[in-house]
Amino acid sequence: MSGITDLNTLLQTLTPRLNPGEYVFCCTPDGVLPPSSELIGSFREEEGLTLILPEAEALRLGLTYHYRAAWITLQVHSDLAAVGLTAAFATALAEAGISCNVIAGYHHDHLFVALQDAQRALNVLQQLSARAKA
Repeated sequence: MSGITDLNTLLQTLTPRLNPGEYVFCCTPDGVLPPSSELIGSFREEEGLTLILPEAEALRLGLTYHYRAAWITLQVHSDLAAVGLTAAFATALAEAGISCNVIAGYHHDHLFVALQDAQRALNVLQQLSARAKA
């Protein structure tokens, strides 16, 4: 099943969900993926392998981190080729003074915001969706 590409439909049906837990971004400079069954995501860069995982798992693995985040999933099935969705929610969050790190999955977009901004970010996203419905 292909995802939605129409921006207005995407915004109307964002359905943001706050996932339970606390998440961190770590980097392994040697580029080696540590054994973890709780890895949320990874991305290889020149400087090393960036990992996103639950904070407790990072501590268990002895990994250092500097950013603690909440994880919000936009439950709308957005197509990877959709235009404007990231700009729309990033602008709304930026106007509220909320930093956001985005991971585009095959079916959904996943937003990582500072832990203390989780509820405010959820409210901003819900308001964005409500405005699109009006």
